[in-house]
Formats: sequence, structure tokens, C-alpha cells
Amino acid sequence: KGVLCAKGNAGIMKQNSPAKLQTPLLRKPGTERGAGEFEAISMAEALDILEARLRKIRETDPLKLAYFTGRDQMQALTGFWASQFGTLNWAAHGGFCSVNMAAGGLYTMGHAFWEFGDPDWERTKYFMMWGVADDHASNPIKIGLEKLKRNGGKFVSINPARTGYQAIADEWVGIKPGTDAMLALSMMHVLLKHDQFDWEFLIRYTNAPQLIVNTPGEVGHGLIARDSDDKPLVWDMEKETAVDGTQAEVTPALFHEGEVNGKPVRSVMVLLAEQYLDEQYSPENAEKICGVPAEQIERMALEMAHVAFKETIEIDVPEGWTDWAGRKHYKFIGRPVSMHAMRGISAHSNGFQTCRAIHFLQIMLGTIDCPGGHLAKPPYPKHIPPSLKPAKECAPNTPLKGPPLGFPTCPEDLVIDEHGQPKRIDKAFSWDAPISNHGLMHMVITNAVNGD
Repeated sequence: KGVLCAKGNAGIMKQNSPAKLQTPLLRKPGTERGAGEFEAISMAEALDILEARLRKIRETDPLKLAYFTGRDQMQALTGFWASQFGTLNWAAHGGFCSVNMAAGGLYTMGHAFWEFGDPDWERTKYFMMWGVADDHASNPIKIGLEKLKRNGGKFVSINPARTGYQAIADEWVGIKPGTDAMLALSMMHVLLKHDQFDWEFLIRYTNAPQLIVNTPGEVGHGLIARDSDDKPLVWDMEKETAVDGTQAEVTPALFHEGEVNGKPVRSVMVLLAEQYLDEQYSPENAEKICGVPAEQIERMALEMAHVAFKETIEIDVPEGWTDWAGRKHYKFIGRPVSMHAMRGISAHSNGFQTCRAIHFLQIMLGTIDCPGGHLAKPPYPKHIPPSLKPAKECAPNTPLKGPPLGFPTCPEDLVIDEHGQPKRIDKAFSWDAPISNHGLMHMVITNAVNGD
């Protein structure tokens, strides 16, 4: 079921426009670039010229081709073409629009807002929208909001402007631009303070019980404690020892501090609670930063917790379903709180961490991939982060060994030369921007002009 916006309906006008080129144009011999003097040539002539130019580049230095495309919905094809040509310098629309937000979600839970997931509009009871303008997913969101309203759900909109979607919200939160992360983390402060989080979800589906090496100033500090098979360790409450946290039958402690193999360790949840229970994240302090009253911050956090844990959805599954660890379940437990975010979050330098903060809220409430919550789009399962790595090497007349874009997880994955300098013209996957999963298309012209 779909709809077309006015822009989509008017698309045919491009094909019928009298300004549309009917044939390729070639700059007249002897004229200056920018003079605007062209002569018509055939498509065959144009392809011959391009083929000769591209052949020379591919035979000498494929990096001299910078191939960056718009939002043409052909990114899989153009990315494959770039890989076969052998240039690292490829990206598409994703490198311009909300890449930090998409990366924040993909590195946090394997999917994100944007085009990676949507609210369960049929079942959600509490919907919180963060920084979304009326032109984003306009018709699908309008249809979803209508369902939410008809079903009696609450719509909370966090946005500096009270226009468009915000005008029909049940509650509008007029936040100071760029401070959404503080609001989200302050609400997490409230959830932790009142013990309002989904213990079972955090233990079963997150790394919250995993043990972290706590040796400040030493090599290995802050890394996940692992066994000899490189499996993450958790503290088993029944066996009273550290065990492989990927086993289905373990009983992990969500909060644990102790020693493993002679080294002090703390669970991820201990670190998270220590960080966000600090007074700097209190509603009273958040009010000073984001302009949202402390009472409103606490109320919204507790409202979401009430809906998640007191208005839970249960769906029987007689045939059962199997989770990632091989455990069989006969019910889906739904936490009917959902969220959506877009450019108001991503269009700031802190967009990556702000998106992660919003996802932390969802994870604390157990509203990920469940009835009434935020649903990932297929295919499944979702690796966290996705397993693709960006191609690093290119050579004449040689396809890349992998795709131009990917998800670095360590310095060895960066696309840099022996001096640590970026290989790509947009400087994606370098020390300048290591987690630029969709490239940095908006930097191409600037870097080219600067000769950088």
C-alpha cells in the first residue's frame, strides 16, 4: 500500500519538459570551459568518448575516477559498477543525508531510523518523534499518525518549531536545537533512578551483562573480557563464575563487579548506570541545557515506562518461535512505545551520539523489534555492526576486493595510506571520519577544490 506525494505525481513533467536534452552535448572545439558553447552529438559518439577516457583511467590509476551519485534508487547497481571499475571513490545520496544518524543506529542495534526501520503503527500506544520535518517520509508518516490517533495512542513531538506534524501532536516539546541528546539521556537517568527498564530484554538481547576490563591506564582497559575462544564473558549467578555469554542456558547478572583471571571487571550495565545516574544528567540540569522543564522530562520518561510495562502486548504463537540463542518461545512480548527521528537530529555535529542516546532509551524500555515498538526492516538477522568492510586497495584493471563502503571496527579497517592519510577524495574511513558508512559526498567538491 503506497501513495505518491505531489513531487512524485509531477515527475512525468520532467519527461515532457521542453528543456529536456534530446541528445548529448559536446563543448565546441577551441571554446573555454564555462562558455556554454556546445554542439549536439550522437549517443554513440558520447559513449565512445567516455569509454576511451574511462579505459585510460582504469588502465593507469582507478582512483582518478570519483563517482558520486544522487538519490536515484540505483545505489546497489552504481556501487557494484564502481567496485568492478576498481575505484574507491564512490558514494551516493546516503553520504549526504543523515549518515551520522544511520551509523549511530547500525553500530548500536544493527538497524536505525530513516529507511532501516519503522514504528509498529498498528499497535503502538505512545509515539515520540524527534526532529522530523514535514517533507520526510511525508505520506507514510501521515498514514501512520492517523492510525495512531484512531487507536487512541499518544503522539509526542520534540521539535523547536510547532509546525506540520507538531501541530497535531498531543504534546509538543519545544527543545533548544542540537540538545536532543541531553533530553534523551536525562530521561534515561529517570528510568534508571526509578528502576524502570526491561531487565529480561537487556540480559537476553544486549551486551548489558557482558564484563568489561576495568584497568585504567593499562592496555586492555575498557575492552570486553573474553575467554580462550574469544567469547564475551558474563557472570553466571548460579555457577558463580564467569562464563561464555553467548550460551543459551546461562543466567547472567545484569549488575556485577568483581575479578576475572586476576583482573577487575564490571558489567556494561554497571558502567551505564554509573554514567547516567550522575547528576549532570538529572532533569534539573537538563532543563538548563535543552530548555525543557524538569517536571516534563521526568513525566515523559515515566509515561513511556508505564506504557511499556503496564500496557504490555502479548501475542500467542502456538507453533513457537526461536531466538538468536536457540531458545523456544510461545509468546511475543510487546512494549508499545515507538520513536522516529530524522534531520533535526542528524544535522548537528553530535548527531551520531544523539541517535545512539535515543536508541538507548528504546533499548532500556525493550521496545526493539517487538509488537508496538520499533521494527527493523528485513532482511534478518541484523549484525551489529553490519559485517561489510570498506575496500582498502585498488590497482589498474582490477576490480575491488569488496564494496567501496562498509563498517570499520578497528584501525586496520581504515582506508588510509602508509602515512595515515586518506585514500578517498571524500576522506571517508580515515582518521578524519572513521565511521562514515555511507561516504561523505558533501565533502567531495570542497576537498577537490582545496587539492586536499
